[in-house]
Amino acid sequence: MLTVFSEKHALHAPANELAGGGFRAPVEIPQRAEAVREGLLSFGGGTLCKPDDLHKPDDFGSEMILAIHDSDYVEFLRTIWQAWNAAGNKNDVVPSVWPSRSMPGRTVPPAHDLEGRVGYYALAAETTIQEGTWQAAYWAAQTALTATAAVRNGLGAAFGLCRPPGHHASKNQYGGYCFLNNAAIAAQDFIHAGAERVAVLDVDFHHGNGTQEIFYDRKDVYYISLHGDPEHTFPNFLGYADERGSGVGEGFNLNFPYPPGTGWNLWQEGLNQACRYYTDYGAEALVVSLGVDTFHNDPLSFFRLTQEDYLEAGRMIAQLNLPTVFILEGGYDIENIGENVSSYLAGFSQARKA
Repeated sequence: MLTVFSEKHALHAPANELAGGGFRAPVEIPQRAEAVREGLLSFGGGTLCKPDDLHKPDDFGSEMILAIHDSDYVEFLRTIWQAWNAAGNKNDVVPSVWPSRSMPGRTVPPAHDLEGRVGYYALAAETTIQEGTWQAAYWAAQTALTATAAVRNGLGAAFGLCRPPGHHASKNQYGGYCFLNNAAIAAQDFIHAGAERVAVLDVDFHHGNGTQEIFYDRKDVYYISLHGDPEHTFPNFLGYADERGSGVGEGFNLNFPYPPGTGWNLWQEGLNQACRYYTDYGAEALVVSLGVDTFHNDPLSFFRLTQEDYLEAGRMIAQLNLPTVFILEGGYDIENIGENVSSYLAGFSQARKA
């Protein structure tokens, strides 16, 4: 399977993150992408990728990024580090104030206060911005677009090894380690090229609140997510089963929130249903938000999936027989992330060849 990979991902290297009432060593780190790359090159179940198969992303510019994200938000991401640093702040950009439920009056960011601007665009405080964050996020989006272009041009499937991840990024907010929504950008590229019905399947442990928000009132993209119950985990305020879309998009958003301890038997029931719904929908292309933080040993998860489960999940996804783009999302067990991602892709590839 073609894998698209940009070394520029390493330009985003957080010094720390806010969690549990204090700063800790970050879990979304450059080693994640490197471990996935190494896992694809050395997967024990068979060759998935050779060194010369790693394709560097092409630069498709900002058209699809701006088709998904508000222009003022993109400009904020592009320029905030320089403004932050010029104001005398030497540490990473960290939000400290937000427009809360009790302050509904303003719908624009403050023009002259940097901390207010950061809080306006931030979803959560664990996600920091550094000097290289914009470049890393931009090239993650180009990685997704390059993988999508390969599939649009006739390749059956491709993997965008994107970092930073993207599915928590909404039209105009970042958080959950995400800045640009790579999966949404890939789906929009299929639509832009003429597809009328695109499926986005999110198998990350956390609900993709950003992807849901972006497509919630649309019927040309059918978003289905299998994730930890937001009563128990991030993003807490979206991802419930009664969120079904709005307007013409009603019925084209589906959430399967699962409780702590969820294993394969329960989880795969949701995947089975998702595949049936996509078949009935008449999907013309599939984008998979591929998170492997559902793994039983992941530090941010309470699911109990295994590498053998990922092989089977890959086979199930392959049975949809759709042009498919996999986009890397979460997965924070560095020791196993490479094998976990490889298991998904191997299961998919084996079923497609069968």
